[in-house]
Order: sequence, then structure tokens, then C-alpha cells
Amino acid sequence: MYRTSNEEDLAMAALEAAPDGILIVDDVGTILKANPATELLTGYSPDELWGQPISVFLPPHMRSKHSHLVKSFFLHPVSRPMGMVSQLQLLRKDGLPVPVDIALGHCTMGERSVAVVFIRDMTAVKRLQEDMHYQATHDGLTGLVNRWMFMQHFEQAIQRARRSGRMMGLLLLDLDEFKDVNDSHGHAAGDQVLIEVARRLRSGLRAGDVIARLGGDEFTVLLPELPSKDHAVEVAQKLQRSLSARCQLTMGEVSLSASIGMTVFPDDAQDTGTLMRFADMAMYAAKAHGRSTHAMYRPEMSEALRQRSQIHERLKRAVEAQALELHYQPQVDVSTGTIVGVEALLRWQDAELGNVPPDRFIPVAVSTGLIHPLGDWVLETACRQAAEWADNGTPVRVSINLSAQQFRQQQLPMRLQQLLDQYGARAELIELEITETEAMADPDATRQVCARLCALGFSIALDDFGTGYSSLSYLRLLPVSRLKIDREFIRQLTHNDNDAVLVRAVIAMAHTLGLPVVAEGVETAAQLAFLRSNGCESFQGWLFAKALPAVDISRMLGTPGSPITLTQRYFA
Repeated sequence: MYRTSNEEDLAMAALEAAPDGILIVDDVGTILKANPATELLTGYSPDELWGQPISVFLPPHMRSKHSHLVKSFFLHPVSRPMGMVSQLQLLRKDGLPVPVDIALGHCTMGERSVAVVFIRDMTAVKRLQEDMHYQATHDGLTGLVNRWMFMQHFEQAIQRARRSGRMMGLLLLDLDEFKDVNDSHGHAAGDQVLIEVARRLRSGLRAGDVIARLGGDEFTVLLPELPSKDHAVEVAQKLQRSLSARCQLTMGEVSLSASIGMTVFPDDAQDTGTLMRFADMAMYAAKAHGRSTHAMYRPEMSEALRQRSQIHERLKRAVEAQALELHYQPQVDVSTGTIVGVEALLRWQDAELGNVPPDRFIPVAVSTGLIHPLGDWVLETACRQAAEWADNGTPVRVSINLSAQQFRQQQLPMRLQQLLDQYGARAELIELEITETEAMADPDATRQVCARLCALGFSIALDDFGTGYSSLSYLRLLPVSRLKIDREFIRQLTHNDNDAVLVRAVIAMAHTLGLPVVAEGVETAAQLAFLRSNGCESFQGWLFAKALPAVDISRMLGTPGSPITLTQRYFA
């Protein structure tokens, strides 16, 4: 074993090589020796530190207290390892604080009692700890606090509100149709949208408000000091306005909106779990009314949510088992009574729920994502039926309603072409219906999608016309082959002069553009007479027939001489 005869030289070599700062300090706190690592840590050279009090590393207001700690140590010297003191900092020569940890040792030098102070730079460790804490408490994509951290803020805010007797608000936001962004543009685009949403939400809130991303496309906002319930509504409206501006992505623009549910402490509930649940109910109630809506929690929403959950579960099973049906409502020539087309309409008869109308289950399908498999099933079933009627020698145009989600899917033209090839259907017998509101949400994108569909041979009908806000200049640029007047304007046609004027105007405008018109919801002979006198080409409604199973339509198409026995008196 190697030994040295000069132990002092060996000790000095160790002192010089040590990676941590090492100080030798006497019993009054004077620095007797400092190693080179101390200079890297503190900015003071060893020569500058010689003879200085160790309190030189402390702020002035802490120095007198520290001298007492030095005396106490030397009265009862006990070695102390690293990690015994937290949040310790020293001041460098340039005045900057440095996080450190220290260990203490004790020995004698000649006749003198000295302390050996080991100083370790904790900057990297502290940064790592801060990074780990941030990652544990924040969403990695948006930088907002995460669910866990939000709930900590939420609990603390409730305690403060309970003590002060103040009102507190909770908002739950869910982006409308966010899945379509991922499906149409990819997950990278979806991430861009979430980052932009977080930025806009931050900019619309006060400094004391707390915003978090709970996961996916769901965000929540805590309003710790709420003057009134009306203020929560004002905040919701402000956030929705902030989101309404179009979002520019690297691959194009997308429209943003969110459904917002609101609840208030202490009026609605007094604990975090119940308040979150009530906000969720309110959010789903808002979503049921369409895009960019908000709702305040009401007690009756509990039953509505129970029913909605039941519909969702039963509908999911029905979609998986293909237990829904397509019925077809004839579209009839106003002048001759001849069937010129049929519209495919969903029908659902459930073993537990009975007959569930579309206006009850379609919103659930949209909000839960079931609209995607359901819409695809409708496309496939309708294309197969159109091919069957053509093969039987009774070809008829089949109109299929496209949901907003389907229409925005990039793979829609490819999927339709696949169905044509699979069933031998003819594209000219398939008419795709989109609503006026959806078409006008992004006219430029609508024109591009419609052009792709028309290039495959499909025709496009603009559904529910009159309920949206069409610009004539945009409308003439869309490759639309037919306009459909919404049933709401037909219903009061013969009793409401305003509706009569509007229907005349729509028919005249359509004819100016060279487009035929289909009137929906025709139920009386007087309505039909009005449409005929004003040049409307075709209609559909209970006056002729309700939506019927395919077999009944086949029977009607199979007897072309007299398809209108119930209503032939209206066609003179």
C-alpha cells in the first residue's frame, strides 16, 4: 500500500482537487482557508476570502444571527452531512444568489478548534427538481396546469371562499368537433390547435383566475372571486368570442368553438367533486344546443344527463350491432306527382327506449364521436340500396345527409368511391346533402370539397336553406345542384305572410342561379298549391308519404303507372 511521509501535502492536494467548495473556519467564523472550487462557486479567490467572516456569503440582515449559530456549533461541535438544510443560498461576489447545500466537520489545527465547511452547488439539482415539479403539475403541451394541480387550487379556493363567504365560479370547456381536426389534418395540427386555444383562453382571464387542461380537448377555468352568476356568463361569452377567430395552422385554417358548462359555489354545491360533475352536466347541455354555446347548471340537468347517458350506451350497442334502419322519404315532382328521388333518413327502434327520434340521438352521436361510424353506415347502406334499385330497373336518386364531421373528413371522396366500386352504384344516382349553415361556416373549404365530390359524379344539395346566412356571391360559386327549403318555412306558409314572402324569394333566387328547389315538410294541399303556383319543382312530406322502409319504396317504384294513389287528387 502506498504511503506518504508528508500527510500535510496529501491533505492539501485533496483540498485543491475537491469538486465542492471547502472552507476552514475558526471559532469566531473567520475564514482561514478556501480551496479553488470555492472561487468557482462564489466568485471570490482564496486570497480574497482569507480573513473574511464566513457571513460574507449572507445578506446583511442575516449576518448577526449567523454569528450566534457559529458560536453554538463550537460549543457543541457535531458533524453534519449534506441534506440537513433546505432552501439554503449564498451570495456570490457579484451579488447573485446560488442554491447550495452544506456539510460540517470539526477538527483541531495545532491548538485551534476549526470547522470544515463543505459547500455544494445545487443549481443543477434545483433546476432538475423544478423541472420535475413543473412536469408533475403542468400539461406538457400547452403549459397550463394539469388536472392534479388544478384540483389543489380548487380545494384551496373553496376553503378561502367558505371562510370569506364569497361566491366562486367553475367553467368547463370542451372544444366542438375537435376530433375532426385530428382526422382531417393530423394530430400535429390538433396539437397546434390546443396550444392556440390555451393562449387565447389565458389572454381572456384575470391574473387570479386559474385555467387548466384536464386532458384531450377539455379545459377548465376557476373564477375564485365571482361577483355574481352573470359575471360567469360574461366570462364564458368573452372566451367564446376569443375562440371564434379562425385558427391559422401550417396546413390551413380551421374554425374553433367550445361548449361551456358553468356552476357556482356555494349556490349549486359545496365540494369539488359535485361542482365538477354539475359543470360537466351543464357543458353537455350546452353541447346539445350546437356549437359555441354555454349553459349554467340547473338541477333538472341531472335527469337529462342520465337520459343522455342511457341513449349513448344503447346507441353504441345499436351501431355496433347495425340495429338502426334507413327509411326513405319520396321526393315528388310538384306538377306530375312522379317520384324523382328519395331522401335516406335514420330510424331507431330500441328494445328499452322504444322509438327514438333523430333529434334525440343525433346530438348524442355528434358529441360522443358515434357520428363517425353511424355516418359511415348510412353512406354504405344508402349506396348499396341505390345500386339495388338500379339493378332492378327502377333507378332513383338517393339523397344522403352528410354530418358536418363527415363533410370535413379528407378521406370522404375516397370512401365514397370505394362504396361505388364495392356495390356497383352509379354516382349520378347519389345526391349528398349538406346544411346551409355548415356550408357557410367556411365557404372556401366547402367549395373545394364539393368540387372534389362533383368530379366523381355526385350531386350536391344545400339542405335547410333559409336557416343560415348565405351570401349570394358565395352561393353562386358553390357547385350545388339543388336547394332544399327548410320545413319550418313551409309549416306556416299559408298562415304567415313573412314565410310566404321568404319562400317566394328563395324559389326566385334559386331559379336565377339555375337551381331547382325541393320543399320539405309539405303536409297540406294548400301548401302544395302555393309551391306549384310559384314554380317549385319538387317536394317531400307527409302529404305524399312519410319515410318508408326500402321494401315499400321498391313497391312504389315498381308500379310506375300509379305511385300516388293517396294524393293523386292534388295533381290535376
